[in-house]
Parts: sequence; C-alpha cells; structure tokens
Amino acid sequence: QETLAESGGGSVQSGGSLRLSCVSSMFKSSRYCMAWYRQAPGQKPEWLTSITSTGTTTYADSVKGRFTTSQDAGKGTLYLQMDRLEPEDTAMYYCAGGIWDACGSRRDHGYWGRGTQVTVSS
Repeated sequence: QETLAESGGGSVQSGGSLRLSCVSSMFKSSRYCMAWYRQAPGQKPEWLTSITSTGTTTYADSVKGRFTTSQDAGKGTLYLQMDRLEPEDTAMYYCAGGIWDACGSRRDHGYWGRGTQVTVSS
C-alpha cells in the first residue's frame, strides 16, 4: 500500500504564496505519475498539475504560470509552489499518484493523501 502525506497548507492573503509538500512512498518506484488536485466545498476534485518520474510536467490552465510542481525523489517528496494566490484558490489540496510510465491525460490516480487546507482571503 502506497502512502502519501501532504503538509504546508494555511491561510494567506490574496497575492501571497504557499509551498505544499507531499511525502510519499511512491518515489521508491522507478516509474510513476504524481499529481496535485484540489477540492472546494461542494465542488468536484479539480486536477491541477502532474509530474512524471522523468520530470515532465503538465498544468491546468487555471494555475499555469502561478503554480509550479517539482520533486525531490531522493527525499521522497513532491512540492507545489503556489504564487499570486487568489480567493478562488481556497480549497483542500491533495497529492495523488499512479504507477504509470507517463501521465498523459490520465486523471485516475489510485493513491491519495488526506489533504491540506489552503485558505486565501481578499
């Protein structure tokens, strides 16, 4: 069973920044697709970004240019740097993973963390 644990959430004002971390056992695999999602109250989960074991990244239009995902496989950690935050970014943020050779357009990640709350005030 794979494990994922997010941290780094909190409350910030509009225009501020936060950096989320996700420690995961999935980095022990040589092939994986790690992703960040968020879910606001009453909304469906929204995919934000994915990164492969080789470092290829993709982003949703809603966060492109403001959010950056990265990884340190040696530390078993996935990161999400969030800049120019807006009140609309308020949500629970989750990291997720799949044991795949590539991310492509896949959004059926089978392993999820419990999430970390991000609240942005105006």
